[in-house]
Amino acid sequence: MRNTAKLTTAVLAAGALTFGLTACGSENDSAGSSDTSGPLVVAASPVPHAEILTYVKDNLAKKAGLDLEVKEFTDYVTPNTATEDGSVDANYFQNQPYLDDFNKKNGTHIVPVVTVHLEPLGLYSNKVKSADALKSGATIAVPNDSVNEARALKLLDANGIITLKDGVGNDATPADITENPKNLEFKELEAAQTPRSLDDVDAAVINGNYAIEADLSPAKDALVLESATDNPYGNFLAVKDGNEDDPRVKKLAELLTSDEVKKFIEDKYDGSVIASF
Repeated sequence: MRNTAKLTTAVLAAGALTFGLTACGSENDSAGSSDTSGPLVVAASPVPHAEILTYVKDNLAKKAGLDLEVKEFTDYVTPNTATEDGSVDANYFQNQPYLDDFNKKNGTHIVPVVTVHLEPLGLYSNKVKSADALKSGATIAVPNDSVNEARALKLLDANGIITLKDGVGNDATPADITENPKNLEFKELEAAQTPRSLDDVDAAVINGNYAIEADLSPAKDALVLESATDNPYGNFLAVKDGNEDDPRVKKLAELLTSDEVKKFIEDKYDGSVIASF
């Protein structure tokens, strides 16, 4: 039976605000709890992260002697702040460029443990059937956090829709576009809102987890899709620095990279989520 606690951004807003007011004055001298008894509490995005963790919980954890609790979060901020302040033991929702940017901007000390899967970023539309069909002056929704916006623009660049300035990397913004033959306009939205914008814009670049939640199939519905080859955006299990050696974390890392989980990912997501191990 699924035993997953769903925590929404609204419920957790007060906690996140409290963290924001106190984090800048804290040091990394309390790198997580030394108490490794009790369940391992992991924060995760609902799809596919919590689904993968729930598979582990229901099918693998008991035999491995792991007591696992999954908490679902609907945003890309609270899982890290909750991991930093010890409200949860670990999280599973993000990639390395996003984490690097988050730690730098928020003074957090989150570190990766093991990479599990990739969710290819895609361009979707309810109005055209191909990227070539986008009209001059079309509006494209993109995620508004710096890393995912850059990732979205790099996707468009890789597919010849725009051209970015050389070397912009994970800091790219629309200001770094050097060629825009269709005079596309960009609407910056919170990543979770991009699927809901499809009726209001000509196309939207959507993160894989939010696409799947919106019943979009990245492998089938995307006009253009990120390549999995040498992709730096694999999603991983992460903890606060100092907690990597928690035996519960090590056990979960082993289970998340098991043959059973790889088969679950392949069978359930049919190419829309790709195992990275």
